[in-house]
Amino acid sequence: MTAQKQKYIFHVHGMHCNACVLITENELKDLPNVIHAKSSLKNHSVEIVGDFGDKTLEQIAEELTIPLKVHGYSVSMEKQNHAAKWSDFKFAVPIALGFAFLFVLLQKLGIVNLVSAGSVTYGTAFVIGVIASLSTCMAVVGGLVLSMSATFAKEGATKSDRVRPQLMFHSGRIVSFFILGGVIGAIGSAFTLNTSATFILSLIIGIVMLILGINLLDTFHFAKRFQPSMPKFIAKHAHGVSKFNHTLTPLLVGVATFFLPCGFTQSMQLYTLSTGSFLNGGLTMLAFALGTFPALAILSFSSFSIKNSSKSGIFFKSAGLVVIMFALFNLINSLVVIGLIPPIFNF
Repeated sequence: MTAQKQKYIFHVHGMHCNACVLITENELKDLPNVIHAKSSLKNHSVEIVGDFGDKTLEQIAEELTIPLKVHGYSVSMEKQNHAAKWSDFKFAVPIALGFAFLFVLLQKLGIVNLVSAGSVTYGTAFVIGVIASLSTCMAVVGGLVLSMSATFAKEGATKSDRVRPQLMFHSGRIVSFFILGGVIGAIGSAFTLNTSATFILSLIIGIVMLILGINLLDTFHFAKRFQPSMPKFIAKHAHGVSKFNHTLTPLLVGVATFFLPCGFTQSMQLYTLSTGSFLNGGLTMLAFALGTFPALAILSFSSFSIKNSSKSGIFFKSAGLVVIMFALFNLINSLVVIGLIPPIFNF
């Protein structure tokens, strides 16, 4: 069998972020004929080492697609032709401008405070959580939910047997985001950040969010290489938790999502460090987790996936413009706090 081991390179359609790399590699490595799998976001490809006998390349591609199809990916011999779909901006720009108008109105009325000078508020964290839960950057969490559901789906299982793991997952996720966010905030309290250090940290957060927004537009692929990600060995072990079939597994999977490669989560974690407070850090990550809850809850009990919708391009471009707006607010407010520019927004 070892003598027949060969290396193949296939194109993967549907890859968008570092989470896609993790999902495709983990799913393909579980196949009995695959010895090694390494995905590339840069080339939207996967390198496979395995023994497929006398199967043709097309047959191998079909076999590799089976475990990936549920996540929205497909394997092919043909390179994916990226279509920017600039026409989606005809709808995305008015939607984003409408959100901006609503945002300014709510700020003026004092109903909600989404942005304050040099800081990310709980309202901002919640909105970013909503966007993150629907974006491709949270595909890995959706993949975990689906994988966990498959692991616990047993023939003849009662409704409560199917629902309980989902409730444990979401409870574990929300509680752990508060506790671990608080821990990060408490760690930040050990460091005394002067004005310059706070400015640099805010600048990094703004740039990370800007990159995430640009990537959501799905028009400038060069930006994908700059998207931050959790160290791969941590994300890999966190994702692997879903493969265990144990009573506490759903709870552990919920906790593990804190360490998965989602740029939105990491931007919030970075900001949480700057709060220097267990309570503020915990509440920031709690607000973010609550923002992700509705979409993930729907995904838990249905086949909901906005990525596969015919209007997904419009949604992602609208969301990208909104995230870019938040990033620019953060960058401009950071410059105001340090005194480099006068106040521009009077909210």
